[in-house]
Amino acid sequence: MVQLIREGLRAGTWHGLVVNTESPNIEVLLHGEPVSGVTITTEDTQRHRIAVPVAPEVLVDGIQTFVIRETSGGVLGHFTIGAGNGMEDDLRAEIDLLRAELELLKRAFRRHCAETSA
Repeated sequence: MVQLIREGLRAGTWHGLVVNTESPNIEVLLHGEPVSGVTITTEDTQRHRIAVPVAPEVLVDGIQTFVIRETSGGVLGHFTIGAGNGMEDDLRAEIDLLRAELELLKRAFRRHCAETSA
C-alpha cells in the first residue's frame, strides 16, 4: 500500500516521503488546481522524496489545504497552512479557545470543591 510520510515545511517547501511504490504518479492540488514546481526524487525502488514549493501568492488570510494524491484519484495525505486574520474564524482556533475555557472552568470547579469540603 502506498504511504505518505510527512517530513514538514522548511524554507518555503513542504517535504514528504512516498513509500511502497515503484513509480509514483502523484499530483498536489490547492483549491482543486495542480500546484506547479512539485518535484519527486527517487531514493530507491520503493522510496521517493516529494518536495512541494509554497508560493508566496498562496499565502493569504485563512487556511490553505494542499491535497497530495495519486493521479488515479487515491488521496495519500494533505498539509495545511494557516495565516492572517482568517485564522480567528477557523475551527481549530475555536477548539483551542474552547479548551482554554474548559481548563479555566475545571480549575474553578476544583477550587470550589476544595473550599466546600474544608
